[in-house]
Amino acid sequence: MISDNKRETLRAALFDLDGVVFDTEPQYSVFWGEQCRRYHPEHPGLENEIKGQTLDQIFEMGWSGPLFSERQHVVERLNAFEAQMRLDYVAGFETFVDDLRRHGLRTAVVTSSNLVKMSAVYQKHPEFKGLFDAILTSEDFAESKPSPDCYLRAAARFGLGREHCVVFEDSLNGLRSGQAAEMMVVGLVTTNPLDKVKPLSDYQIENYIDFDYKKLNQLWQAI
Repeated sequence: MISDNKRETLRAALFDLDGVVFDTEPQYSVFWGEQCRRYHPEHPGLENEIKGQTLDQIFEMGWSGPLFSERQHVVERLNAFEAQMRLDYVAGFETFVDDLRRHGLRTAVVTSSNLVKMSAVYQKHPEFKGLFDAILTSEDFAESKPSPDCYLRAAARFGLGREHCVVFEDSLNGLRSGQAAEMMVVGLVTTNPLDKVKPLSDYQIENYIDFDYKKLNQLWQAI
């Protein structure tokens, strides 16, 4: 959350991917729920704890030691799953991001997904790259969410400080990442309930319908 002594003009919007641009988190919850129950029946709810982390971090957390050899099997299942999963935009997103760009804001995707996943995105949505000025994936930062590293790197990509940026996130790790970056955070309640999202964000939305640059800027000025 941005502090009062850093109030500046809003110049960039930084978006997580799953659950923020695409309404995919319910599908990932099913996939990772199956993997976690298969390999970690002793740890119910593990699929919720790993949201917002890179695949390498997920593997370090749950597929080390005797499970190391299972990583390739999980990757194969994940690649097959992502190749057939639906990639529907969160309602109103395309109109919203177009409005931001028309008002001069830079836009970026900041995701823990890797280039393999993004290649599938580009195939299914040829227009995707045209919606953003930058796309940062897990290959672009050393530390994943909840570290602020990814969002600070995105701001630096535009030559901006944290005081010029707003973050859109849905996962708890992602929301904490935006907070740690000391940026304004808009929380999407596409993945977690409002009572979980609200303490970690400045404002909460279900989707982008009836949300535009004017509304965002009003919120920005009021914080």
